[in-house]
Amino acid sequence: MQKIDIKALQGNAVSLFDDKWCLITAGTKDSYNTMTASWGAMGELWNKDVCFIFIRPQRYTKEFVEREELFTLSFFGQEYKKALTFCGRYSGRDYDKAKETGLTPVEIDGSMTFGESETVIVCKKIAQQEIAPAGFIDKDIDSKNYPTKDYHTMYIGEVIACYTK
Repeated sequence: MQKIDIKALQGNAVSLFDDKWCLITAGTKDSYNTMTASWGAMGELWNKDVCFIFIRPQRYTKEFVEREELFTLSFFGQEYKKALTFCGRYSGRDYDKAKETGLTPVEIDGSMTFGESETVIVCKKIAQQEIAPAGFIDKDIDSKNYPTKDYHTMYIGEVIACYTK
């Protein structure tokens, strides 16, 4: 993979998350977990290039993101939709997701990603915030997205590296 400036990343950030999905991964080669995400954002905050990710409390990956300083966002081509579907549907508590999907775990800049990724963004956690229904101006958000009241935690990560193939 070739290291690039995040500002040179081609494509639309909304499309990256919504159309391509991504894997959020945290941990080390000896102990990591990954999950599929289609909610997220990229931008500039506090004079830093940042990514925003959202993780529900029951997700196993949340434990790794909480524990680790770094996480990666890995984006894939359409041919990996089946693998990403598996990684979003099944827990790393019960399955070895790399083994089940054929994805190749790779360490990069102190965190984990997968060799099949087209784009990898390495982030350092700089803030987190629990999503609370009291903050919803559009009251339909709660009923449509949180029927079991399992509100996400939002993590803000400073982009420390970006890689593309």
